[in-house]
Amino acid sequence: MSDRQRDAVLRVDLSAGTVERERVPDEWRRKYLGGKGLGARYLYEELDAGTDPLGPGNLLAFMLGPLSGYLPGESRYAAVTKSPLTGAFLDSYSGGAFPDALAGALTPPDGETRPDRGERADANGDSTGTPPTGGGLGVLVTGASERPVVLVVEDGEGRLEPAETWGEDVAATCAAHEGSVACVGPAGENGVEYATIASGGGDHHAGRGGAGAVMGAKGLKAVVARGDPPEGLADLRERYGREYAESDVGRWQAAGETIESVDFANEVGALATRGWQATTFEGADGIGIEAASEAAGDDIPGGFRIETDDGESVPRGAAPMSLGAGLGIDEFDAVAELGEVCDRLGTDVISAGSAVAWAIRAGDRGLIDREFSFGDPDGARRLIEEIATRSTPLGDALADGVAAAADRYGGRDLVPTVKSMELPAYDPSDSPAMALAYATSDRGGCHRRARPIEEEAFDPDWNLADRVRAVAGAQTARSVLWCLVVDDFVGEALSDLGAEWLAAVGLDYDDEELARTGERIWTLVRLFNAREGFDRSDDELPPAVAGEGRIDPAAFQRLLDAYYATRGWGPNGLPTRRALARLDVAGLPDAATPLDDRTANVTPETADD
Repeated sequence: MSDRQRDAVLRVDLSAGTVERERVPDEWRRKYLGGKGLGARYLYEELDAGTDPLGPGNLLAFMLGPLSGYLPGESRYAAVTKSPLTGAFLDSYSGGAFPDALAGALTPPDGETRPDRGERADANGDSTGTPPTGGGLGVLVTGASERPVVLVVEDGEGRLEPAETWGEDVAATCAAHEGSVACVGPAGENGVEYATIASGGGDHHAGRGGAGAVMGAKGLKAVVARGDPPEGLADLRERYGREYAESDVGRWQAAGETIESVDFANEVGALATRGWQATTFEGADGIGIEAASEAAGDDIPGGFRIETDDGESVPRGAAPMSLGAGLGIDEFDAVAELGEVCDRLGTDVISAGSAVAWAIRAGDRGLIDREFSFGDPDGARRLIEEIATRSTPLGDALADGVAAAADRYGGRDLVPTVKSMELPAYDPSDSPAMALAYATSDRGGCHRRARPIEEEAFDPDWNLADRVRAVAGAQTARSVLWCLVVDDFVGEALSDLGAEWLAAVGLDYDDEELARTGERIWTLVRLFNAREGFDRSDDELPPAVAGEGRIDPAAFQRLLDAYYATRGWGPNGLPTRRALARLDVAGLPDAATPLDDRTANVTPETADD
């Protein structure tokens, strides 16, 4: 395959009804790789400050990376857009069969191998196997269709067809199409600002931040990918797969995957319970790993299915944490059923659980005129359905997120958000590093950018410098891995950030350059958010996790100072020209993007003094 065919994207203009193939600029390809980085570069280039996330001017990108389909573990794609929930940059990830099918579908039928790819050898001198073949790097969707449509991608091209399943849930939509499907459910159609893009019949979701709402606002019901997974690098895949299975994270995933997070968070006193009113849950055993094992029978908890009234559910850690402990529900089956409701409607389980928890506490405080209670799965289900359909005033308010509902009714101190994104159920009260990770996350309150609580909880000697290094280091590393695009768990086993794999597909980077690439991408997203008006004031802790008995605000400000200094940003959290020059993007910012010529006059070491 020629470079031009591989280094390309499909551009879809829904307003004009056109689909065209275009080449990715060579400089962008080198500096931003694919996935998150390339999606962020397109977003920064093509959006004006203040673009309406649910308007036709927003860009929704389905991005792959140079290693999509090759690495062991589950393939993933990145949904990149401007978030309707936060107004900031959004990248959300999903796995299953769709990323592999999309990679194959973006491949033109000639399937020629790149001329510069011969049989390569790995660091041990062993053959890496057949050179890979692959297609484009993603799909860019702009505009909005007057009538609901489906995008079909096949043989390196795309076409638009009428959507016959508008109004149907995720499972019905996926079942209605031949091929692998990424689609929205009722929540996306109704503009719920934390609606997901679902695939695999609802087993997989690009969940946080509302990419599904953007897709629904564009009138795009589904993307159907008809293609076979890319081929090649079988020997390299086998070796890395074996090494991953033998690693600590590989053994952890095989033993219980993210369901184990419930037990961990409860053990260390970080499991947000009953709307963030406690940090341990007395019913954790009923929704944790033992309960999951019992429900799974002989299967390993992780990727298993259990029957619910509406079909099947694939429970993961976020559901029992947010819909279980967060709502005071201690029955595994009830939590799984709530998760299935969210999956079929196409709504994020973390934000949905937070919305219900806020409503319960707001009712107790007299802020709303409806009463809900913890431990009531039927009441939770009714409210989640009201949110997805915007069928009641309260459901309509909560469809815009907890922060928006609190602006309307009061109660900003009840359930925490950062940049208007609801926090996952890891309470950071005893983990300043986790608080820093939440506050500085580029897409809002998120535990996937960095999860230092897993180390800090067991090391009481961590100081400020340890915390800053852990958070900034993880954010940088994951920025690289999400460009490739790598399964989160497998990525933790790539000590060279994927350099060996990139060499096998004809892209030569060393560890140092990849680390700099990750920092460049993290800073690029900061530029995008700064242009949208975000600064230090948005990197604050919400009232629910700050103050007496929790994170000390003054200490947190010192932590934030040191973090900005490590990044080379100014004291207001804006990148400096010096930092941009170091990252080889000095000419990138446009006139609408604020910068800071000051350098934070503190280091992680001096901030401890």
